[in-house]
Amino acid sequence: MFTGEETRKAHNNLPIGMPDKEKMIRDEISQIVKKALSEAQRTEILPQADVDEIAIERPQNPGHGDFACSLPMKLARPMRMNPLSIAEKIASFIPAEGLLGGVEVAAPGFINFSLRGDWLSAQVDEILNAGESFGNLDLGAGQRVQVEFVSGNPTGPLHVAHARGGVIGSALANVLEAAGYEVEREYYFNDSGNQVELFKRSLYARYQQALGLEAEVPEDGYHGEYLVELAQDIKASEGDRFLKDTDGAREELGKLGLDRMMQAIRDDVDGLRIHFDVWFNEASLYSGGQYERSMKLLEDNGYVTKADGATWFASTALGDEKDNVLVRSSGMPTYFATDVAYHYNKFIERKFDRVINVWGADHQGHIPRMKHVISAFGLSPDRLTVIVNQIVTLKREGQVVRLSKRTGDMISLRELLDEVGVDACRFFFLSRSPESQMEFDLELAKQESSENPVYYVQYAHARIASILRLAEEREIDFEEADLSLLTHDAELDLIRKMLVLPELIEMMSRSLEPHHLPHYSMELANAFHWFYQNCRVVSSVEGEEELTKSRLKLARAAKVVLARCLDLMSMSAPEQM
Repeated sequence: MFTGEETRKAHNNLPIGMPDKEKMIRDEISQIVKKALSEAQRTEILPQADVDEIAIERPQNPGHGDFACSLPMKLARPMRMNPLSIAEKIASFIPAEGLLGGVEVAAPGFINFSLRGDWLSAQVDEILNAGESFGNLDLGAGQRVQVEFVSGNPTGPLHVAHARGGVIGSALANVLEAAGYEVEREYYFNDSGNQVELFKRSLYARYQQALGLEAEVPEDGYHGEYLVELAQDIKASEGDRFLKDTDGAREELGKLGLDRMMQAIRDDVDGLRIHFDVWFNEASLYSGGQYERSMKLLEDNGYVTKADGATWFASTALGDEKDNVLVRSSGMPTYFATDVAYHYNKFIERKFDRVINVWGADHQGHIPRMKHVISAFGLSPDRLTVIVNQIVTLKREGQVVRLSKRTGDMISLRELLDEVGVDACRFFFLSRSPESQMEFDLELAKQESSENPVYYVQYAHARIASILRLAEEREIDFEEADLSLLTHDAELDLIRKMLVLPELIEMMSRSLEPHHLPHYSMELANAFHWFYQNCRVVSSVEGEEELTKSRLKLARAAKVVLARCLDLMSMSAPEQM
């Protein structure tokens, strides 16, 4: 799932202002080690040395225990001692009690910790008591975070690259909410500028063609089949009325077309189980005065210059390689100027503590200058984070699929949803880190077998639901089950895996990496299947009635945690398959 190195990386990239208050299992062990070190130094068994942080990590090899501490190796130089000896002396002050069942020292200087079996089994009740809120934290302490994602122009349908960004953004927003942030999800759409004008001209040409007139789509306009269909739909509902007023016809038709495109986009993101709190339109930046106010702030702070008849953002003063044009010599603002106004709106007017943009790979070069803009506003550029998601390659039977069979155009999000379903889309798009290019295997996504990770995870949830239905049919009451009977390795390993979820949410909220969720859900499903294979849950054997109740309670807890994972990914948790 994730390594100690990834955890360290996450801790080194804390969001601005994030309090570190949550007490995870590793935090409790860290305090135990700190106390043991202090006692060893107080009794002069170990010399004094400064300790900044006591990191507790999960070892990659489960045979080394549940958690490990490498502090002795960091203390070797300042203490001028063998790290193994330091480890032994610290460990001598750590009793195997409370949550700890064993403390061992390993070369070259690790202290390994194993959790007590009876402590682990007791956590089943803790999970069930937490229910749907299991794993939730208060790391964010209510800080306001905006996550802006998808944001495709309403000049065409959403395609698979938009889908990947949408899944990443929505899952990240879910994780941040679970970590205690106040999250606002936003879609920004461009309803002004040159591309919109080209869309209107292209649609008007298609509309004229639909009415049997000769018309040519602009060479640099939009030539997709979707515009032919849109023009036909408008003709069917509106007739030829847009031909009667030649002065305003293109504008009125264009607005109608944009409205219908935006509705299609709304329908597509709904189909992908994405909810947006705000649909922000670019034109409001000008009508609402944010554009003028943002330019004035840059000017007041000394970051606006004039040259060659144009207005420039003096980004070289902030370390950029070149200044950037805000307003062309023609008087038209650039797209960059619009982005300046948009981020002024986000930070200065709506006062988000942090803004996270999920952009496509073609926006990579835009990131540094936007960071400079935030600095020019007088804010820390670290308050803006941009996640860039790389391209997606669709494959069917090992062959790259580039074009729609229906239209010959780029494959749309709607076509992908129709072919493989929303759950497969979300799981597969989330299973790789955004900076990685990915191949989406269409045939695998549709398989109903354990080879398909989506099916494997959802089947685990459905299997648990089936077990619990059987218990209900047999009227087995397991509310007061004796959890101390859960001693089998498969039982305890399942509990261990369930207890990772809060730690995972903490790590993902710090590193902004929700792609760990699919991998963790696979591990959790695997732990349950292993438990199911090795431990008969509903036993008919005389004398195993109490053990059956204990295992049913464990199964119910596993269902809670697995459903929580699926919910964070906005996937369905089927009761039967």
